[in-house]
Amino acid sequence: MRRWSELAERIAATSRTSEKVGLLADYLASLSPDELPIAAVFLTGRPLPETDRRSAGLGWATIATTVTTLAGVSRPALGQAYDRSSDLGVAVMDVLADAGHRPDPGRAPSLADVAAAYAAVEAAGGPARKGERFAELLARCDPLTAKYVVKVLSGDLRIGLRDGHLEAAIAAAFGRDPEAVAWAGMLTGDLAETARLARDGRLAEARLTLFRPITCMLATPAADAAEVVARMTPPVWVEDKYDGIRAQLHKEGARVRLYSRDRNDVSDAFPEVVAAAAGLPWDGILDGELLGWRDGTVLPFQSLQARLGRKRPSAALLAEVPVIFVAFDALALGPGGGAPVKPLLRRPLHERRARLEALGLDATPGFGLAALDRAGDAAALDAIFDAARERGNEGLMIKDPGSTYAPGRRGIAWLKLKRPLATLDCVVVGVETGHGRRHGVLSDWTFAVRDDRPGAPDGRLVTISKAYSGLTDAELAEMTRWFEAHTVSQHGRYRVVEPTVVVELAFDVVMASPRHASGFALRFPRIVRIRDDKPAAEADTVGAVAAIHARLAAGGRGSE
Repeated sequence: MRRWSELAERIAATSRTSEKVGLLADYLASLSPDELPIAAVFLTGRPLPETDRRSAGLGWATIATTVTTLAGVSRPALGQAYDRSSDLGVAVMDVLADAGHRPDPGRAPSLADVAAAYAAVEAAGGPARKGERFAELLARCDPLTAKYVVKVLSGDLRIGLRDGHLEAAIAAAFGRDPEAVAWAGMLTGDLAETARLARDGRLAEARLTLFRPITCMLATPAADAAEVVARMTPPVWVEDKYDGIRAQLHKEGARVRLYSRDRNDVSDAFPEVVAAAAGLPWDGILDGELLGWRDGTVLPFQSLQARLGRKRPSAALLAEVPVIFVAFDALALGPGGGAPVKPLLRRPLHERRARLEALGLDATPGFGLAALDRAGDAAALDAIFDAARERGNEGLMIKDPGSTYAPGRRGIAWLKLKRPLATLDCVVVGVETGHGRRHGVLSDWTFAVRDDRPGAPDGRLVTISKAYSGLTDAELAEMTRWFEAHTVSQHGRYRVVEPTVVVELAFDVVMASPRHASGFALRFPRIVRIRDDKPAAEADTVGAVAAIHARLAAGGRGSE
């Protein structure tokens, strides 16, 4: 594991793709058959294989207790180390190094040892037992190895490594066609298995497997209809962008499972969809959206929110927020009856759509078919966009009808066009250090609105949201200096700042939320601009937010 950690350090230290791929290829080619899949799993930033959707279940508190006990330091010492780096793995390394932790090199854990320890942590019941398994592993690790053991275990590798880098390295390590490696990776959804197949010259044996979810294809945001037309050749295909939950449906006979965008099994949360699919006369994999739906109308996302996180919703909740599966793509299909399904990922979208339409989902209870339109210019796109918003949807998905399905890729074959629901002028009341390339910059801001509710003290500000996107690096650097000079108090990484900076926030949905003192939260907030022209006394109010929320609850989507 020490050698793997040294490789990770070298990858993190370079921004050159060719160098990353070269380092990876040399390393992968040197591994034994047993080591290769383990190393590949860890390089994806997961402690367990991609097809194993379990998590180690080890939280910050347990990690902190283990590390501070091993190093003989206080919990605040670890917290201070974390504040310096915004990286738990780095903090663990620093604390152990400062404590002079030097384990016996003869007991240094191998890749197999670490993999076994991760599995033991996952299998252990309760934080105490998980902590014991973790402590046994960490005691054998030098500080650098401990850094990466923690980073992989916590799913926070962050060394500038993408799946594309790893696929290219696998191809280079074993002299295989990069396209064949990428295709095998798409079919298997498992880069460890892909590495094994490439090493053994068996990439052609890769098969798409039902009930092993693949990564969703992604869309690139477009600012407006003019940008869409400039980037894609009209006429383009246009679908409504639904305000629901992206899901992948897998079916074989009466067995049906639903997987979320992050490939977790969410079938139990949507039993009506599973039951509706079980008796259908086909097998395959569909890509689509779970939507709250009643009497032919899409329910606001706030309604669907009540279904989130419910593993087994009650009969009352099922009746209150009925859900359907709206399909927009067919990834694999077969006639059923035990016949194998055929992958459609490499077939053009127009062919996949034809196969999807042939299933008759638009007339199947519990299902829907994404509305499809065509646009030849920006004016037509604008008209379709307005109609989609009137139907209660987020915006549009614009697709090239000749495009193939590229799991995990974000290119220009799919574009998404959304406009914010509205904007609010909010006051910055707190800031904290960012992560990754924004470490050292106060990039995560907490926002508040004025409390105009009856009985509220005059001028009181109540929180409504946090956001960290929308400003340039130069703007963030300038504001970091301002916030440092206008900090009221500091609590670890978080600073309470003078409530004088007003920003315009765009967002998609207002939701009722007990997490914020305003009673509301903003979905997908992003900073539009800093309002140097507006004092905090003129920021928006809880009443204004409540009005938007009420309109949404009634089904309205127009801009304020």
